[in-house]
Amino acid sequence: MRIFFVILSVFLLSVSCKNKKQPAPILAMTHQENNGIRCTDNGCSGSYTGAEFINGDDVAHQFSNTMSNAVGKKLKELYREEKYRKVDFASITMSTQGMGSGKVVYTLVIPFTAVNEPCDAFTSFDHVGGWNHTPALARRKKELEAVTMTGHKLAISKLKTTPEGLQEYWIQWKNKTTQSDCE
Repeated sequence: MRIFFVILSVFLLSVSCKNKKQPAPILAMTHQENNGIRCTDNGCSGSYTGAEFINGDDVAHQFSNTMSNAVGKKLKELYREEKYRKVDFASITMSTQGMGSGKVVYTLVIPFTAVNEPCDAFTSFDHVGGWNHTPALARRKKELEAVTMTGHKLAISKLKTTPEGLQEYWIQWKNKTTQSDCE
C-alpha cells in the first residue's frame, strides 16, 4: 500500500512540474485570441484581444504591424483591379480598452477613400508608435527613405492617440514596384 502512495505521489509531482513548465506556450497563445482583420474596397478593420505584454514584448501594439501589412496588401490588390485608393487618415479610429488590466482589446478601423488617377493612389502602408511614449517618427522616416520613389514623399497622418496612451503615426506611400509608372 505504501508503494502505491509513493508511485501516486511521484506521478502527481511529475504532472505538477510539467504543468509549471508550460505557461509560456499558453501565454503565447493568448495574444492571438482575436486578431481578425477584414478588408473591403472601403478599408480594413479588426481587433486584437489579449495580453498587453508577454515577457516584456509589447504584443498588443504588434497588432498595428499586422494591420499595416493587411492594409498594404489590400491597397495593392485594389490598384491591380484599377480601383485606386488611399487611406483616409482623418477617419482612422483606434481604441485600446482595458489597457493596464493585463488584457486589452485593441480595435482599428483604417478607411480608404477613392481617387480617380492611378498616381493619386497609395499602395504601401506602415506606422510608428507605442504605448505612453512619443513615437520615433524621425527614425521611421529615415528607415523608409529607401522605399519612396524619386521625387515622392511619405504621406504621414497627424498623431493619433487613445485615452489609454497608445500613440501612432500612420504612413502611406506609392510602392516602387506596384506604381512604377508614377515615377
